Amino acid sequence: MDARDIYFAGGCFWGTQGYLRKLPGVLETEVGYANSVVTSPTYEQVCSGQTNATETVHVRYDADRLPLELLIQAYLRTINPMSINHQGNDIGTQYRTGIYWVRDEDAPVVRAALAELQEELPMPVAIEAQALTNFFIAEDPHQDYLVKHPHGYCHVNLADADAFIAEHGLR
Repeated sequence: MDARDIYFAGGCFWGTQGYLRKLPGVLETEVGYANSVVTSPTYEQVCSGQTNATETVHVRYDADRLPLELLIQAYLRTINPMSINHQGNDIGTQYRTGIYWVRDEDAPVVRAALAELQEELPMPVAIEAQALTNFFIAEDPHQDYLVKHPHGYCHVNLADADAFIAEHGLR
């Protein structure tokens, strides 16, 4: 097994976590706040817009079963890649989209995926792509929120994960 880490910001972290955790090869997920200028921010601080943090999902995955390129493709199905600080009904800087890596060798993979996406779009891609600066785990009520609250608000079509799995023959 080749366990690796990557971080995805896709608007509200509940839906992003719910979708990605369904993928075979994803070993674990946790939600939190990435690239904050405030150490250990609270949800309320992040929502204030004063932390520069974005709601993000830390994904640990098995690269032997789920290559990063495919994981990025799955993530891209959950967002509007041209929207700035806005996904679904969620608006604010904490809802911006981004892919943050911890391994330098992931940078060209991320950039290539976004360049390929850009070729298909009429407007600029609004997804941040950079090395992770920091990540602070969110409070317990936010962890696995849609498991605890299956009818909770989510802008992500979680059923699409099943279609993605079938399309790519993931097991």
